[in-house]
Amino acid sequence: MAVNINKILILFSVVFFSVTIFAGEVFPPGGEHEGKNVEQPIEFPHNIHVKDNKINCMYCHTYARRSKVAGIPPTSKCMGCHKIIATDKPRIQKLTEYWEKKQSPKWKKVHDVPDFVHFTHERHLKKFVFDRDFPVENVKEVCAFCHGDVENMTVAHKVKPLNMGWCKSCHEANGGPGDCWKCHK
Repeated sequence: MAVNINKILILFSVVFFSVTIFAGEVFPPGGEHEGKNVEQPIEFPHNIHVKDNKINCMYCHTYARRSKVAGIPPTSKCMGCHKIIATDKPRIQKLTEYWEKKQSPKWKKVHDVPDFVHFTHERHLKKFVFDRDFPVENVKEVCAFCHGDVENMTVAHKVKPLNMGWCKSCHEANGGPGDCWKCHK
C-alpha cells in the first residue's frame, strides 16, 4: 500500500486548522509556489538581517503597520548602520555608491498582486498581530504567511501563490471578509 503524501498533508492541515482555531490562533494559508528569482541591484541578505541580527521586519518595512504597502526602506535607513558596519563588503560598497550619488537602488517588486486587487498590509497586521496581542518581535512569523521563510533567504523570492484561491482560503480559515469588493476595486 503506497502512502500518498498529499493525503497526509491535507489531513495534517485539517488537524492543524482545527487545533489552531479552537486555541484562538490563526491559520496560515497552505500552498507553495516556485517563483522566478527577481534580480535586484544589490543582493540583499535577509538571512543576515532577520535571522542573524534579529532585525524586525517592520523596522525596515515601516509602512506595513500603517499603509497598503510595506515599503522599501530608504537608503538612509540602510546607511544608518552601514556607514560603519561591514563597509568592506561588496554589497555595502555598492550601497554606499548609491548613497554618495544621492540615489536609491532600483528595487524590483517580488510579491506583487494585480492592480485590480486591493491588499493592505496595515489591515492584515492589525488582524494577525495587533488585535491578537501577538508579540511584535515575532512579526516575521505573520509575514511568512505570504512571504515565506524570508529569514532564511538572501534575495527574497516568491514562494506563495498569492492568487485569489489562495487568499480566499486564508479568509475562510481566519474569518476574513467574503465580499468580493473588499479585495477587488
